[in-house]
Amino acid sequence: MILRELRPAFSLVVLFTLLIGLILPGIFTGAMQAVLPWQANGSLIQQNGQAIGSALIGQNFTGARYFAPRPSALSPNPYTQDTSGASNLGPTSKALLTSVRQRVAAYLKAYGPGPVPADAVTASGSGLDPDISLENALRQAPAVAAARHLPAATVAALVSHLARHRALGGIIGTNHVNVLRLNLALDHLPPQ
Repeated sequence: MILRELRPAFSLVVLFTLLIGLILPGIFTGAMQAVLPWQANGSLIQQNGQAIGSALIGQNFTGARYFAPRPSALSPNPYTQDTSGASNLGPTSKALLTSVRQRVAAYLKAYGPGPVPADAVTASGSGLDPDISLENALRQAPAVAAARHLPAATVAALVSHLARHRALGGIIGTNHVNVLRLNLALDHLPPQ
């Protein structure tokens, strides 16, 4: 008697497991592979036939020769592929204020006096942000150019060329630059 009442419930569990767990994801995966294959495969950036990173996940570039990414809250190992998260510090947190003040001082030391873009001193929500604001990139450009012994105008032109602008006439998004693409392009510039 109890088996007769459990059979429909068990059948529904099996049916929905197959439908929602296998068939539907298979349809979506196949459709995205057909329509947006680059995005569906992780937006991988290739160099010499080898994946060196993703346009969707930031990398920790250090040194004056490279544009610095947005700060990551994932200390001590920022931009690792196995973790993501924010600091969860609120706007009244003394630890957050101290961290931002330290980043502002380091930014001014590295790039000279002037305005400090917010994304240069605040960590992203995921800790893996691949982009920096156009303002931040243009502010870093003279220092990167000097470290590479390139004309500042050449590096600024490269930043402007690789910049992505707001969509729909400036209504959606921000003007930004992908740091990995920018640093790779820098490495491919001919020596001056």
